[in-house]
Amino acid sequence: MTARTLFAAHALLPEGWARDVTVTIDAAGVVTAVDAGTSRGNAERLAGPVVPAMANVHSHAFQRALAGRTGRAAPGRDDTFWTWRQAMYAFLDEVDADAFEAIAAQAYVEMAKAGYATVGEFHYVHNDTTGKPYEDPAELAWRVCAAARTAGIGLTLLPVFYAHGGFGGSPVAASQRRFVHSPLSFSRLVDALVADAPAHGYVVGVAPHSLRAVTAEELGQIVRMAPPGAPLHIHAAEQTREVDECYAWSRMRPIEWLLTQANIDERWCVIHATHMTEREVAGLAQSGAVAGLAPTTEADLGDGTFPAEAYAAAAGRFGVGSDSNTVIDPFAELRQLEWSQRMRFRRRNVLAPRAETPVGTGLWARAARDGAHALGRKSGMLVAGTRADLVVLDGDDPALAEQRTEDMLDAAVFGPCRRPVRDVMSGGEWIVEDGHHREEAAVLSRYRAAMKRLAS
Repeated sequence: MTARTLFAAHALLPEGWARDVTVTIDAAGVVTAVDAGTSRGNAERLAGPVVPAMANVHSHAFQRALAGRTGRAAPGRDDTFWTWRQAMYAFLDEVDADAFEAIAAQAYVEMAKAGYATVGEFHYVHNDTTGKPYEDPAELAWRVCAAARTAGIGLTLLPVFYAHGGFGGSPVAASQRRFVHSPLSFSRLVDALVADAPAHGYVVGVAPHSLRAVTAEELGQIVRMAPPGAPLHIHAAEQTREVDECYAWSRMRPIEWLLTQANIDERWCVIHATHMTEREVAGLAQSGAVAGLAPTTEADLGDGTFPAEAYAAAAGRFGVGSDSNTVIDPFAELRQLEWSQRMRFRRRNVLAPRAETPVGTGLWARAARDGAHALGRKSGMLVAGTRADLVVLDGDDPALAEQRTEDMLDAAVFGPCRRPVRDVMSGGEWIVEDGHHREEAAVLSRYRAAMKRLAS
């Protein structure tokens, strides 16, 4: 990696859009200076407006290969998240380690081309197709790391602890056999990943899967295994059935339980948090935790609508992620988030931060900043001291052509834009240039071979 200086005619800084911006990046991929109102000099001129790259707070990469395969209605026409989950389990029965890596690499290349520079991989597939640990229990984690290196995308690896099939410590089903760890085996996995992380530049957190999959005692054990300051992620309150079962078990709702029993704080990212009371909304916002939203997945699975207006009014932090990877597009996630509130309240620009800032610009800036925090990354803003993760918008896309700079992100999020991203930098390296990833052909070839093998 080499030091470089970039020049953008327009760049989105924390205080808003600025003109004639020079960004200086050192050999470690860290921004050392951002100066507005400068001349280009010998700097590399960027081909469009520049914004902070998005952090993908929640991904299950292997599910990329399931997209488009679950659209046939059940005989009783009672399809829900829970029936989709059974289809996902059945698909996973066939995915070996080579296919797992090929699918993840394809997903990560698509993320990079879409404007994500980092990804939080909520990694819960640990065992082989029979449910037995691999000879190296971290085998599939290494495959995730290899896929991220191929794509050049920053990785926050979140190994998932999964031990039970329901609230109160009920046993797992046979279909969940690939996920299971004991606290002891999980601690060995985390130790191996933490030891390897400095050499390969990824961040390690931990992720108790959900209150369905861990007991209260195990949750405390798993949290203590996390390195100091590491991110902690957990699924919670995605489905109304989950809320009902949690209440039957504990006499508390999932977010309520986490707030009162786990004392969650700014290290935490609570994934989905779809179904909350007013008290839970206020409590989650006040905790400093980030709500990890996946609006396109939540729509695809029929989860429900996140209370975004109330949460934003309470100054709650949020990021967005591709989750099931049915859609890999941060612009689409923000569009779906805002649109869900418009449908709910029957008015427009619900999540605009203030009158003078367009809603798309405000959503992008908040999600990039808070999403990076949720991944344990100092990025998501164009300021000195942050990781050099940035997106150059494609001003030649018809939806963006001749737009005012201050409206560019709104045009990309809400307009008829098919290719908003021109270039993407991750950690100081260009991983997408002129809309193309350097490894896209080879990665797609391996992905197609893996899918052909699974189909046969």
